[in-house]
This record gives sequence, C-alpha cells and structure tokens, in this order.
Amino acid sequence: MDQKQPLWIQEYIDSPEKQQQLYKKTLFIVILSQIFGGAGLAAGITVGALIAQDMLGTESVGGIPVALLTLGSAGAALLVGRLSQRFGRRFGLAAGFLTGGLGASGVILATLFNSILLLFLSLFLYGSGTATNLQARYAGTDLASPKQRGTAISMAMVFTTLGAVAGPNLVDVMGNFATSIGIPTLAGPFILGAAAFILAGVVLLVFLRPDPLIVASAIAIAQEQKQSNKVENPSNNKKGVALGASVMVLTQFVMVSIMTMTPIHMEHHGHGLREVGLVIGFHIGAMYLPSLVTGPLIDKVGRNVMAIAAGGTLILSACVAAFAPGDSLLFLIFALILLGIGWNFGLISGTTLIIDSTHPSTRAKTQGSVDVLLALFGASGGALSGVIVGYFNYATLSIIGGVLALILIAILIWSFKINKSAKLVK
Repeated sequence: MDQKQPLWIQEYIDSPEKQQQLYKKTLFIVILSQIFGGAGLAAGITVGALIAQDMLGTESVGGIPVALLTLGSAGAALLVGRLSQRFGRRFGLAAGFLTGGLGASGVILATLFNSILLLFLSLFLYGSGTATNLQARYAGTDLASPKQRGTAISMAMVFTTLGAVAGPNLVDVMGNFATSIGIPTLAGPFILGAAAFILAGVVLLVFLRPDPLIVASAIAIAQEQKQSNKVENPSNNKKGVALGASVMVLTQFVMVSIMTMTPIHMEHHGHGLREVGLVIGFHIGAMYLPSLVTGPLIDKVGRNVMAIAAGGTLILSACVAAFAPGDSLLFLIFALILLGIGWNFGLISGTTLIIDSTHPSTRAKTQGSVDVLLALFGASGGALSGVIVGYFNYATLSIIGGVLALILIAILIWSFKINKSAKLVK
C-alpha cells in the first residue's frame, strides 16, 4: 500500500529539478554552518590541554581534556544521530551545535573560578559541537547520487577549513582580548568557540528547510513502492558499515593521539603559544582543505584505494613526527600536515562507505552509532597519548600510530581480496 506523503514532500518526489535545487541549497547551508563550526572546534584542540596542565600543574593530564571532549562527542554523536533520524537533520544538528556553545561558555567560567570540575564538565559538553561539526557532513549527502557522494562530503567539509585554520591563528588575538576584559588568556579561544558554535546552530535551525533527510527518505520509499508496490524492511550492508567504521576509527585514533600531545611536545622544546597555534592551524587546514580533491578522487578511483592512501600517509606522518628534531618548527608543521591529510582521506572514504551501505530510513541512526565509535576511539587516543608520552616519549607515541596505520592497510587489502573472491564465485 502506498504511503501518503504531505503535498510539499510529494512535490520533491515528483520533480528531479526540485530535488536538485534542494540538494544545492542544503550544501550551501551546511557549508555556511561548517565555516562557523570549524572555528569553534579549533579552540579545544589548541589550548584545552594547556588549560588543564596549568590548573593541575602536571603534564600527565594533558590527554584528559581531549579525552573528555571526545567522550562528550561520543554521547552527542548518538543523540544527534537519533534526533536527526526522528525529527530531521535541522533539529539534530542545531541542538548539537548549541550544546557545544554552552560547553565553550562553561570553559570560560571554569578558568575564571579556577574550577577543574567545571572545566572537565564543560569540555564534555563542548564535545557536542565537535561531533555535530562532523555529522553535518552527512547532511550534504542526503540527496546526492552514489557517484556524487564523495564529492558531496568534500563540499560539506572543505569550507570548515576557513574557520578551522582561522581559529588556532587567532589564539594570540583572542588571548589578548580575553585579558583585556579580565578573563585568563588561555580561555580566549573559547570565547570564539562559544560564538562560533552558537552561530552554526542558529544558521541550521533557521535555514535548513525543507529538511534534506526527511525528503531523501520519502524519495527512497516512493522509489521502492514504484518498483515493487511495497516497501520492504530497510536493511544495511553490515560488512560495508563495518569496513567504513574501521577506516574511520583507526585514522581517528592515530590522528587524535599524535595531535593531542603535539602542543606539549612543542612546549618542551621551547616553542611558544603562537608557534603552537601555527602548527595546529596547518594541521586542521590539512584535515579539511584536501577535501577539494579527496571526494572527487573517491568517486573516481574508489573508496578502498583512497582508504589505503590514508594509511600510507599516516605512516609517513608518524615517521616524521618520531624522528624529526623537536625544535624544528618546519618538520613539526610537515608532520602535522601529513597527519591531517591522512585523516582526511580516511574520514571521507570511510564516510562514503557508510553512506553506500545504509538505507535513508535508518541512515542517520546508523551514522550516529558509527560516530560514537569514532569519538570513543578518539577519546582513547587522547587519554592514552598523555600516558604514553609521560612514561616514554613523543617519538614512541608516533611510532605506535604508524603501526596502527599499517594494520589499517592490512585490513583493507584483506577486505579487497575477500570481495574479489566473492565476485569470482558468483
């Protein structure tokens, strides 16, 4: 039996032209929110560890802020995914960004009152903005064809670069501004973070209409009804979801663990806050700017090929980070650029595999669940990185990251051979 749709949805089902118009509008709104979201996520990455170290007087807790941020991101990923599945992308993404803005505001208060408990709670809430910034990439693909998905993800992500690169390089400016209004210098970037996340949430809440996920689900159901006169229970390709998740979580673990301890490693070798901001700025730029070519390459040469390229790039990054002189700003920039590029390749190829393997009527919920794993592996990397550097050193941490990237390549090659054998049998 056909499912009756509201007239406004039926108009999109009946008109490919209107679908294309909504696809373009959705990408534009997502891009706008990503610019703000990118500026917001940079604050915690740049100075979160330094604030905790300053409050507690020990570097062994340097990984805890990013761990809390990513744990908060895990919970938010699940909630944003479920809210998006039930109410649409607009409500789910806006709620996530606004919660992240609340967390950034809490960090500012924590530095004012020197409250480590408030700091940790606020960083946990701040992680919601980070999770939402990542989940926004899915909204750009809801109305994309299979051959456009990699490119659509890239378009949604690449403009994060504008905010993400500007954020760390405004550390000094925001620090001076914070000092001028009686707020501790290190809290300055979180002023920017709070404003950026709140603006991103407002943009999505006001302008992301009609909701792309609701329209995409209705279109998928209508197509199934037309083909078979019934809507079968939607199912996901579990093997594809598992492979995409593996690519994403391993690249996330390696990236977060090395990135987290880089500011403290730099501080040990005499680099100041400005240099830290410069390195992290290049790193975050490398996380997002390659999206201009990554998505089209994924659509052209395949998901697995680019995922293997992710592993290879991460190995090279780990080698440079492990063996380059710690006082060399140039080598640190190079290592963190490679780290960002490897993450970019892995995230977009893994995300595309997830989208390929899910049905629109369950897609947001599945995406949220996968992003929970992404955040948990990031949290593990953030927490363990401080312990590893505390007991060993930054070089050891980097070598471990390289080994994990090598394991990722092995998993992908094994998966490719299994799929090839299965096709031959058929």
